[in-house]
Amino acid sequence: MSNFDYKRTVNRVSDTLVNAGSIFSEDKKEAFTRAIASEDNKNAKWVLENILENAMAAEKNHSPLCDDTGIPHLVLEVGLDANVSGRMLDAIREGVAEGLRKLPGRPMGIMGDDSHRINQSGGLDLDSAGVEAAPILIRRCEENIVRLHILMLGGGPAIRAKTYRIFHKHDTKVVLDEIVKWGIEGVVQLGCSPCTLSVGIGRSHFEATALMMQAQVDGRYHTQSEMEQEITKRVNESDIGPLGLHGKTSVLATFMRVGPQRASGVRIVSVRPCCCFEPRLATVDLG
Repeated sequence: MSNFDYKRTVNRVSDTLVNAGSIFSEDKKEAFTRAIASEDNKNAKWVLENILENAMAAEKNHSPLCDDTGIPHLVLEVGLDANVSGRMLDAIREGVAEGLRKLPGRPMGIMGDDSHRINQSGGLDLDSAGVEAAPILIRRCEENIVRLHILMLGGGPAIRAKTYRIFHKHDTKVVLDEIVKWGIEGVVQLGCSPCTLSVGIGRSHFEATALMMQAQVDGRYHTQSEMEQEITKRVNESDIGPLGLHGKTSVLATFMRVGPQRASGVRIVSVRPCCCFEPRLATVDLG
């Protein structure tokens, strides 16, 4: 790429990661404002107000929304004639590292060999940049651009997430019923509600999880499909509420992507109960 500016890309990725970790999107702020206005439970309203106040303070100070600053997950969109080089990937990697130091990210990288990293005997890397990004997910886009989406994914939602098969019985309702069941279980156990449910439905565990990730990138709080609205409504009827204190808003919205399906008796479904601070997302055009 003759016009590629390595340092400019590093700086833009770094700034984007900080934004992902410290700023609510405008439609998410509006979703919280609507939830606050409609909430009758005074304890639930207090929680919602404080989450939004925390978000505004984090944005003002460019500071983390949560102590669990998250693991960077990257979605890279590439247009028809756009170019992605090894140098661009290196710049993205360096930008992520600089962004983690600038945010700052919580040191969570475990050092050592495979066994050491599994059993945590290799010691903790005190450098925020020791938290490596997950493998990049690449997809096509219609614009002739390279666009990077950075998601900062926390540990709690990962623990409560579920990717598994559902015997669909040729009935969409069977699949939605199971998603609602998983959603309720995840929100109750997570505690950091109101959540945003992120759902992917695919042909394999990899595809379902990739679709779940893309649902977080593409989802908007002011635009919900009928199936997304149904899942949100039914989980909210469980009366879990913010921080489990009951109330109308257990989830703010559901973001779901349904991919290609195979002729079989099962659908592979991935459900992530994103916490009250997630999806932590920011986007930048790199060229």
